[in-house]
Amino acid sequence: MHIVVAGATGATGSLVLERALTAGHRVTALVRDASAAQLPPGVEVQQAQVVTDPDLTLPADTDAVISALGSRTPKDPQPVCAPGTAHLVEALGRLGGRRRLVVVSASPVHTTGAGEPWWFRYIARPLVRRVGGPLYDDIAAMEDVVRAAGPDCAWTIVRPGYLVDAGPTSYELLPERNASTSACRIDLADALVTLAADDGAAGRSFGLTRGTAR
Repeated sequence: MHIVVAGATGATGSLVLERALTAGHRVTALVRDASAAQLPPGVEVQQAQVVTDPDLTLPADTDAVISALGSRTPKDPQPVCAPGTAHLVEALGRLGGRRRLVVVSASPVHTTGAGEPWWFRYIARPLVRRVGGPLYDDIAAMEDVVRAAGPDCAWTIVRPGYLVDAGPTSYELLPERNASTSACRIDLADALVTLAADDGAAGRSFGLTRGTAR
């Protein structure tokens, strides 16, 4: 597959690049400044302003886009996920044909309570949403963009819990449910690449929970 990664220089995106290469995929990173990007050998580079360019273009042979877009801090006033994802969806639409889009969301955005213990549903998640403020509003708007995408956009949403930088685990994907545990960033990268190659995951959302260390 040819996988294109948005947010490729971030903490999660850089791991996605490595995991996709290890899996044998052709990989293109969308970066704001190609001259400054430090990327693994074998990654192709396309300079692109994903968040601000409504005329964003993608390689013609793109099979899947993985978006690891995100604000750098919870207090960042400028939305990143929703506008950037809207531009990715529009760019995929201009390519034509059915293409995969896998995006990183966050567990506090999923409000059904499915999979959560009562204390997490009524205490932890509302508190996190309140503290996160604009960050989670942006992510929630991004999910709306994804779900409103046309039939040619075969999307998947992944909602990890609080991300930690630890070794890989026997993580679990929870269909249409939240995880009330933290999640390992390296597990998230693995899940994103795996789901990008899984047509059966199209039109679905997953929580991500950590497992035992591998």
